[in-house]
Order: sequence, then C-alpha cells, then structure tokens
Amino acid sequence: MIRTLIVDDDFRVAGVHAGFVEEVPGFAVAGIAHTAAEARARVRELAPDLVLLDVYLPDESGLSLLTELPVDTIILSAAADTRSIRAALRAGALNYLIKPFSTRQFAERLNGYARYRRLVAEERNLAQSDVDRLFRTLHEQDRAVAAKGQSSATARLVSEHLRRAARPLSAAEIAGELGVARATAQRYLTALAEAGAVEMRLRYGATGRPEHEYTWRSPARQPKAVS
Repeated sequence: MIRTLIVDDDFRVAGVHAGFVEEVPGFAVAGIAHTAAEARARVRELAPDLVLLDVYLPDESGLSLLTELPVDTIILSAAADTRSIRAALRAGALNYLIKPFSTRQFAERLNGYARYRRLVAEERNLAQSDVDRLFRTLHEQDRAVAAKGQSSATARLVSEHLRRAARPLSAAEIAGELGVARATAQRYLTALAEAGAVEMRLRYGATGRPEHEYTWRSPARQPKAVS
C-alpha cells in the first residue's frame, strides 16, 4: 500500500483529494496537512511514501517546502505559470497536475507513480534503456485520450447543451436535462475538459461532497477529440 500525505490549505479540497486517493487501488491516505509547518511534522511523524503538495500554502510556498522533503512528491495546484512549473521540476517533483482536474487524470498520475515505484523497488545498476523506461512509466498516461465507445452525436449534444447554458452545470444536471445516464454525461464532460473545451471547477453545497461543474470555455473552440 502506498501511504500518501495530502498537503492543501483548503480543508474541503484536501478532503476531496483524500477521497480520490482512497478510490485508487494500492493507495491509502496516511494523513492531511494544511500548512508547510504541519506538512514537515507529518512527514517526520508518518514517513509517507508520497506527498501530494499544493503550491499555495498560508505560511510558505509549497515550492520552497518541496526542496526539503525527503519523499516522492507530486504537485497538485492551481498555479499554472511556467515559472512555478519549472521550479517544481527543478526541486524534484515527479509530476505536476493543475487544478481542477478529473478523477481520471488524478488516477492516471497515481497509477503511473505506482508502476515507477515497482521498477525502482530493487537497487541495481541501470542501463540507459532502463532509465528511459522509468521516465516513460511516470508520464505515459499523462496525455488525455478520448474514451472508447463514445458517440459523436451524443458528444455534440452534450457540447451544444453546455455551450448554450446560462450557468455552469454538473454532470447530474446535464444528465437530467438531456435524459441520459449520469455516467454517460460524466464521460463526455471529462473528455471535453481534457480536450480543453470546457472549464471544470468544484461546486460546494451546504452539505455533502463537492461536485464538479462545467462551463463552456469558448464558442469558437469545438472539441475534436471526443468523437
């Protein structure tokens, strides 16, 4: 089991990420921290295998904390500027996932990391081909791929409905309005988000788990990768 520490200043987002982790086979939440100081203490106390680290922490940048962490780390952050991404990679981040992201994107990064861990579990000298394989293993699923079995007609229906909507919509709302299964709506919305056609954010209700909501990004940008 890969014990994972989640570091995020937002209590609700940290909880959502914890739920995501628990849904990926082979991973477990070791703990949650909301500040850099708390993260340092949790790393010493829990000795996690992996840290999921936000850049924006209240007491210190996650990027400066990253340089001190003696543990594998993946960045999960809304910081999308090239300066932050370059700093994270220089400091040793194994991957960088920009918020908001889909559960599929999240699971792909964790599964890639799990395969990487299996490859480096035994200490030995590596050939260049072995090193190349390690890097491919970490990132081979980072590129979004359209889900198999999708209907171009349904894709256009979901796209057009969201484009004309006056407000952000969730998968459940689109499913109800179009008369399709929620899982079907979610599959097409995830593909649209990964293609860059829609913007995905978290919607927080008064109670219960937050859900994703979707907004059409630009009328001129019709997705081509979801059919």
